Amino acid sequence: MSQINDLPLSAITASNASRGERIAFVEAQWHSDIVHQARDAFLEEMVRLGVARERIDIFDVPGAFEIPLHAKRLANSGKYAAIIGCALVVDGGIYRHEFVANTVVNTLMQLQLETDVPIFSAVLTPHHFHEHVEHRKYFHRHFAIKGTEVAEACFKTLEALKKVDAALAA
Repeated sequence: MSQINDLPLSAITASNASRGERIAFVEAQWHSDIVHQARDAFLEEMVRLGVARERIDIFDVPGAFEIPLHAKRLANSGKYAAIIGCALVVDGGIYRHEFVANTVVNTLMQLQLETDVPIFSAVLTPHHFHEHVEHRKYFHRHFAIKGTEVAEACFKTLEALKKVDAALAA
């Protein structure tokens, strides 16, 4: 096994230094009480996986549409190993919420391919969202699950990329 594979995620080597050492979590503030459930679960799971909380930066944006520009600037900074975008996109009656969610997620995918920085989406859009207590309770729980899942995906992807970098360097 190569030396890089034995290193913890916190030990960023020269071969992947261009990815930076930090992790960014970009969160929309619309429905922040729900979105923060994902953020809190993400932070908790990353710490459980051995990533120091001090390595994770939180960035607040007004809504989901603002996430891609922030993600692009963060990725281009060279400081971030990974970026997570998180939002709850609901039908506000002005334009189709599917359009907003698709635009954000497609742009995040394009950005990660352009910048070589993994960008993860926890931008979720329910088919129908209602402002009643039961729906809000459901999405509080659901976003906590998604926060844990995106943390696991982030951690596993960064570990897998270390192996790719090691294989390419060999």
